[in-house]
Amino acid sequence: MSASTGLAVRSLRNIRRLPSAFLPALLMPVFQVVSFSGTYAGITSIPGFPTDRSVNWYLPMAVTMGASFAGLGTGFSMIRDLQTGFYDRIRMAPARRRDILLGPYLAAWTRAVIAVVLVTLVGFALGARPVGNPFAVFTLFIAGIGMATIGTGWGLGLAYRFRDMRAAAIMQLTLFLGLFLTDAQTPIDIMQGWLKSVATWNPLTRILHVARLGFVDGNGVSDLIIGIVVMAVLGSLAWFFALSGLRRLDD
Repeated sequence: MSASTGLAVRSLRNIRRLPSAFLPALLMPVFQVVSFSGTYAGITSIPGFPTDRSVNWYLPMAVTMGASFAGLGTGFSMIRDLQTGFYDRIRMAPARRRDILLGPYLAAWTRAVIAVVLVTLVGFALGARPVGNPFAVFTLFIAGIGMATIGTGWGLGLAYRFRDMRAAAIMQLTLFLGLFLTDAQTPIDIMQGWLKSVATWNPLTRILHVARLGFVDGNGVSDLIIGIVVMAVLGSLAWFFALSGLRRLDD
């Protein structure tokens, strides 16, 4: 674990050294929860809407977005290390490839916790309240860590393959597409056309249901179990995607 911990600490120190690379990703979900819950406050007037507080609906979306950015942030840092040649020195270290890969994951999970805490505090300041579930905040953290895990593997895998800023553009585009093609904005029941089918089958929708558990009516234990399974599967696939990309650097 010494190599993994060292890489994680180095990544976290970059927050202080390069705050411009961390603060925008931290402030974006804050901006989203403020703007969406205010602009679309009238959405709760729709008959059958699962909550009477718009912030209860949009807070989980902002939390998962912030945690995803925390994961992708490790991909951005990796691109910089690859371009400067620093990562070539890391690869020469007497450590297994999965130990080198674990370091960015540890850093991403720490960043995700910071993002989840900040966005949740802002959400509660705006009036978000759990609805009869004392574990509502806990499930927010589960969804946040899950999305950070997926985002880290996806971001690192792209960084290892492209090794330049093309990877950064793909990371951000796929993240926005993946999350906004869910029920992030409105419940699936009131959607129409192709978007309803896409949101229904989008696996990230199931992760959002975990984040919303305790903040909206209608989500239960089955949603939690399905969401955890989805996070485990996608997280594992993202890990192997990143590991295979790292091994390509040795070819």
